[in-house]
Amino acid sequence: VRRNECELKTNISAVKLTRVLLPQPSAALHRHLATRAAGQVILNVPETKVTALENGLRVASEDSGLSTCTVGLWIDAGSRYENERNNGTAHFLEHMAFKGTRKRSQLDLELEIENMGAHLNAYTSREQTVYYAKAFSKDLPRAVEILADIIQNSTLGEAEIERERGVILREMQEVETNLQEVVFDYLHATAYQATALGRTILGPTENIKTINRADLVEYITTHYKGPRIVLAAAGGVSHDELIDLAKYHFGKLPTRYKGEAPALPLCSFTGSEIRVRDDKMPLAHIAIAVEAVGWSHPDTIPLMVANTLIGNWDRSFGGGVNLSSKLAQMACQGNLCHSFQSFNTCYTDTGLWGLYMVCEPGTVRDMMHFTQMEWMSLCTSVTESEVARAKNLLKTNMLLHLDGSTPICEDIGRQMLCYSRRIPLHELEARIDAIDATTIKDVCTKYIYDKAPAIAAVGPIEQLPDYNRIRSGMFWMRT
Repeated sequence: VRRNECELKTNISAVKLTRVLLPQPSAALHRHLATRAAGQVILNVPETKVTALENGLRVASEDSGLSTCTVGLWIDAGSRYENERNNGTAHFLEHMAFKGTRKRSQLDLELEIENMGAHLNAYTSREQTVYYAKAFSKDLPRAVEILADIIQNSTLGEAEIERERGVILREMQEVETNLQEVVFDYLHATAYQATALGRTILGPTENIKTINRADLVEYITTHYKGPRIVLAAAGGVSHDELIDLAKYHFGKLPTRYKGEAPALPLCSFTGSEIRVRDDKMPLAHIAIAVEAVGWSHPDTIPLMVANTLIGNWDRSFGGGVNLSSKLAQMACQGNLCHSFQSFNTCYTDTGLWGLYMVCEPGTVRDMMHFTQMEWMSLCTSVTESEVARAKNLLKTNMLLHLDGSTPICEDIGRQMLCYSRRIPLHELEARIDAIDATTIKDVCTKYIYDKAPAIAAVGPIEQLPDYNRIRSGMFWMRT
């Protein structure tokens, strides 16, 4: 780093000397220097080290020399691996992980975490289950030991299970008040009808009332295997120390399955819609999406850039008509909605690319019209300058997201499960830079043009256009 700084200072000094003898240097020269400096910074980021144990468990870490660290277990198991009978088991198991082990009661566990000044948390998604701890770097061994204890030695007591039923049922009631969560659950239900991705993560109420200890034990023994688990850490962590801890605490995790390994359930996309009309609600909440691609597909990065081109907007934003997103300009000028946000949700082999909006009843039709116009412009008339701006914004957002040990640890764990490696920042930047306007047009035409979308809408949606005709093959963007 010191040598790079010297080279940069030498280059800057040379430029200043040249200015005395020659005309003002061009902006291209300044951009060249800035690009070199940015490249040097990216190449100097800490390395992500990866080691696989004999039982298949992978250990991945990034040592940034901080006094704190985040360490967690990323498990390739979520609600997608459930069936109609046990839907909700993965999330139920997440709750039970902190309710006591053979070594620690719930009180002992909570006191130990509090006395360490640490944080212990978990979450369940449709394809992954995560348990992680944030602590001082010196407490890394204790944090790893606690994580090992809660996933391998949980007592899953009957009394605790009965108590958690009520907790989860109350959580489900709270989720039902969050209309964005409700709409996205409806969107998955209609987009992936009669498949595992169409079911909710929390599961239906009747399942929560009947899940028992045997269901939880079966889920653990079926999915918590070495090859499907990543121990990830970031912050002040030594990779060699983490390997020793992993061997000691996770070395006995089973590798093989009693029968065949559970296969990833096939989830096919269906262009369809679900409407829950309630004219008493003040605002309409609508999500519209087309089928996209999985994490490792080559078109993922272009779709991320296209997603950035559409952008997001809220009435509380400054800028208004001066924002780069054309849809944001239209929404601000025409008072078309209260907010909108584009999304690109990826799974292993499929995804959803679309827009979520919150509108007043009288502006629903206009907002849908301008959304379709902007999607069409991605297929036909997006410019190089717009794509360049979106690429810069995407890279900035990605780097800002990696601010702190916890998001870095999460990025490591997720990428190890999705790609079986951590993509270096300079490679990711190169893949984004390789995209141009032609790429965006080709990819968006492939996934948006003449494709039947999935739509979920809740609220006063009388003005929502009727898209049933798309099933006859009519190009829905032209309606």
